Amino acid sequence: MSIASNLNTIKASLPEHVTLVAVSKTKPVSDLMQAYEAGQRIFGENKIQEMTEKWEEMPKDIQWHMIGHVQSNKVKFMAPYVTLIHGVDSLKLLQEINKQALKNNRIIDCLLQIYIAEEESKFGLDENELNKLLTSVEFKELKNIRILGLMGMATFTENQNQIKKEFTHLKSIFDSIKKSHEINDLTIISMGMSGDYQLAIECGSTMVRIGSSIFGGR
Repeated sequence: MSIASNLNTIKASLPEHVTLVAVSKTKPVSDLMQAYEAGQRIFGENKIQEMTEKWEEMPKDIQWHMIGHVQSNKVKFMAPYVTLIHGVDSLKLLQEINKQALKNNRIIDCLLQIYIAEEESKFGLDENELNKLLTSVEFKELKNIRILGLMGMATFTENQNQIKKEFTHLKSIFDSIKKSHEINDLTIISMGMSGDYQLAIECGSTMVRIGSSIFGGR
């Protein structure tokens, strides 16, 4: 199967309200261009340096999503062009993104990463930390970022019930902060990858991050 036909098959299976992020990390520009030529405009990378090199080389109507863990000292490299930063998990990181956005005369869209998995290796805020962040004075001072939603990664397991429980948990946190904090722009729940995106959509995902089902294994 070609990249284009993989992409078309997945797109055909997605409901209209779900956005597809093609996870292109480690893949060469030639692969990304095949997806681009098949109509894909949103690509997800997990290393800022690699994403920046691809941004420089590829057409400028592409939206670049940073889906990996973000180190504060690298934010400046993507601040001129990044469309959405998925994995924001601290006030300190938000402040750095805000600072770099201001320097570039931009407002940068972000998702707050919520820790939903039963694994130590995953990053993210828990529900209390999230509420604390959203009600803090420091957060309200940030004028050059916009929080569009939440992102979460389920435990790496075959157990569908556990994954479903974690996705449902993220959806309920999203619903509760949408109500209690009145953040108008809150529309995105980014959850679900190649192995579990259909389940994620059933549980309320509006954005899925799919790599290997489009580009093949790493």
